[in-house]
Amino acid sequence: MRKSQIERNTKETQIALSLNLDGDGKYDVDTGVGFFDHMMTLFACHSGFDLSVKCKGDVRVDGHHSVEDIGIVLGKAIAQALGDKVGIKRYASVTIPMDESLASVTVDISGRQFLVFNADGMTGKVGDFDIELVEEFFRAVANQAGLTLHINLHYGSNNHHKIEAIFKAFARALKEATEIVGNKIPSSKGMLE
Repeated sequence: MRKSQIERNTKETQIALSLNLDGDGKYDVDTGVGFFDHMMTLFACHSGFDLSVKCKGDVRVDGHHSVEDIGIVLGKAIAQALGDKVGIKRYASVTIPMDESLASVTVDISGRQFLVFNADGMTGKVGDFDIELVEEFFRAVANQAGLTLHINLHYGSNNHHKIEAIFKAFARALKEATEIVGNKIPSSKGMLE
C-alpha cells in the first residue's frame, strides 16, 4: 500500500494528514475552513484516495495559511506515498463539467514542479473562502509533490461550480496518473526527479 502520514506545526497552523493512494475514497476532513472542507472531501471521493486531514489554523485572520499549508502537506504526502514511482502511469488529462462550468487538469508526475493556472475571474469569495486561495493551494501541492500541473477553467459563471470542477478534475487526473501500469520508472532518464 502506498501510504504516508505527515504532521506540520508552525506558529500559524498545526496539521496532521494521512494519505493512502490505494484506498477507496474514505475521508475525515476538518480544515477549519468550511468550503475548503467540501473541496478536500470531493478530492478524496473522486480520487479514490483515503484522506484524513486535521488543521488548526489562524482562521481568525483568514483561511490563507490553513489552505496553503494543507497544500504543502498534501504535496509532501503525495510525494512520500509515491516513493520511487516505479510502474506509475505518470501522465493524465481529465476534463470535468460541473453544471455550467468546465475545467481540465493535466498532470505529469515528473519530479519537476510547475503550475499553469488559467482561470480568469477567480476572485471574490464563496462563503468565507477567498477564491484566490485555489491557485495558492495548487501551487503548494505542485511544488511539494513535484508535479507539472496545468489547470484550465474553460468557462463557468458560478464560482462554487468552477472551483468544484477544478478539484474534481484534479482528483481524477491524479488518480489516473498514479495508477500502477507497469514495473519500470516511466522515464528515459531512469528516474523522475
